[in-house]
Amino acid sequence: MSMPQDQVAIVKVGDILAEAFARAGVKMAFTVPGVSVVGLLEALSANHIRVVAARHEGGAGFMAAAVGQLTGRPAVCVVTRGPGAANLAIGLLSARADSSPVIAVVGQVRRDVQGRESFQEMDLVAAFDPIVKWAGEIHDPADAEVMVEKAIVAAVRGRPGPVLLSIPEDVLEASVTVRMDRPHPSALVHPEHQAEPDPTLVRKVLHLLTDAQRPVILAGAGVLRARSTDALVRFAELIHVPVIASWRRPDVFPNDNPLFLGSAGLGASATVQRRLQEADAILVLGCRLNEITTYGYTIPGPSTRWAHVDLEPRGGSVDHRADILIAADAAAFLRVGQRVLMRAAFDAASLDERKAANAVDRAAYEAGAVVGDEPWDGTGVHPGHAVMTLARVLPKEAILTTDVGDFGTWAARCFRFHRPGTFLGPTSGATGYGLPAAIAASLARPGKLAVALAGEDGFAMTMAELETAVRERAHVLAIVFDNGRYGSMWRQQAMQGGRPGLATRPGHIDFAALATACGALGLTVDRDEDLEPALRRALEAGRPAVIHLAIGARWTTPDELLVDVVGGPQAGAPTLAAPTEMALDELLDELLIDSTARTEVDEMAEAISEVIAQADAERAVGTDATIELHLGE
Repeated sequence: MSMPQDQVAIVKVGDILAEAFARAGVKMAFTVPGVSVVGLLEALSANHIRVVAARHEGGAGFMAAAVGQLTGRPAVCVVTRGPGAANLAIGLLSARADSSPVIAVVGQVRRDVQGRESFQEMDLVAAFDPIVKWAGEIHDPADAEVMVEKAIVAAVRGRPGPVLLSIPEDVLEASVTVRMDRPHPSALVHPEHQAEPDPTLVRKVLHLLTDAQRPVILAGAGVLRARSTDALVRFAELIHVPVIASWRRPDVFPNDNPLFLGSAGLGASATVQRRLQEADAILVLGCRLNEITTYGYTIPGPSTRWAHVDLEPRGGSVDHRADILIAADAAAFLRVGQRVLMRAAFDAASLDERKAANAVDRAAYEAGAVVGDEPWDGTGVHPGHAVMTLARVLPKEAILTTDVGDFGTWAARCFRFHRPGTFLGPTSGATGYGLPAAIAASLARPGKLAVALAGEDGFAMTMAELETAVRERAHVLAIVFDNGRYGSMWRQQAMQGGRPGLATRPGHIDFAALATACGALGLTVDRDEDLEPALRRALEAGRPAVIHLAIGARWTTPDELLVDVVGGPQAGAPTLAAPTEMALDELLDELLIDSTARTEVDEMAEAISEVIAQADAERAVGTDATIELHLGE
């Protein structure tokens, strides 16, 4: 029996997808348009989804991952087949590591030419299946609604993450007949209801913490995703148990709260690792226990009793399973825990002892978090001073994003976060994330300033997105820490006995001039005292801005100087004990932070390196080596 004409409609597959995304709460879609997906973009816009064109698919992926992590709602990426999909992979990898709900819609070649190595053909499902939570392809236009439902549910259900939906070009443009009164699954609009955990298990966790002498809570992204920072503060204050944030989740707990003891991982002071090692009980709450957070999977230690509460708890290694395992989101656990605690009685003496111990731990954290307070009269900007200036001048509600590199350890050590949802950083280790993430954060949170921290290498990878920021009128400020090298890799070369500078010293880029060329404000700062005026000027510019910081070459992390790895001093101005290639190159950089004569200096350094290499070779065969350098006038 046929349906009456007024109860059916003929719609394109692209419209079906766009309507489903809108019902699921998608507000933004990021794209680099291609011929196989251009038809979807109009449908997205018609459904009030903001379409943002990026300059590169990797940047679009980072933007979508940032929005998903910041808002908890799925974001959409639309890219074309083959090369476009390959470029997108880095963004999906980051979304998977950060449990960010991203729906990647990737165009595919027409069905009639598939399997013949047609232009830009790629087996998308097979290629991306190891990266995403779910990957599928729509082979029949009639299956479009079911397939997009699967994609959305997979992205938001359980531990959120990225999914990929492949659509042949002819399928996307096909039309299908649909019932106007067809039901829409509720799962498309809301994730499934999170059941509360067993109160008996929650009570065991509370006993684990309150019966311990040195308990601590290790809190991760699951708390942020559950919008449960305030609940965690109440919980921790009620039982007087301190909190340590997992790596790159420093905004999970207000940093000015006396119970906050820092963030684990790279850049953390030694007090954080030591406190985790000393803990006799740990509640791991909404944390994946990745390699960096656990200091190489050594936390929790073998003698530490611990509980793991997460949507998908791993429970630790085979040798050290969790004592208590609860599959629940942070909000549900804290809600039940609060109810149990309301009926609990505490021993006053034990609470007083814990308060005193917490005060000592907090004082140790405060002392360990101080960087850049020593006098500095060297060349370039001191990175610790730069971060302290940012912390003083930036509004507390500003969203900070970070790229990958040694520069980020300074912010990890001493920047203080006061509100949840004010930090974004990739746990995937993907370089180039900072600027695209800041752009997306600004667009997802209109009116909020987003500040990207990046090294010169990471910023260069996605600097084309500056044009995106200008075009989209994003409220973005980028701070580029430039020490003229891939600092962390340079340091690794020296530590492993290699030749520092081999493939780790890129050419100079004038990032301020680049910003100006894109329509942004570009400023260069090479002295500490000039940073604050430049920062205030950038904040008042009314357009995207870039501040290019010339960093003294010896600075790497708060705990290590580049010269340290070749026998230099641990503090103060470096003195060169031996004419190694690295030390000589360091000296040249210290003498010439300005890049105007960089070419001449590089040629000089190369000549010095050749002479030293020759001398080393002669020494290796027992020949007395004499170094004679002619540096000119």
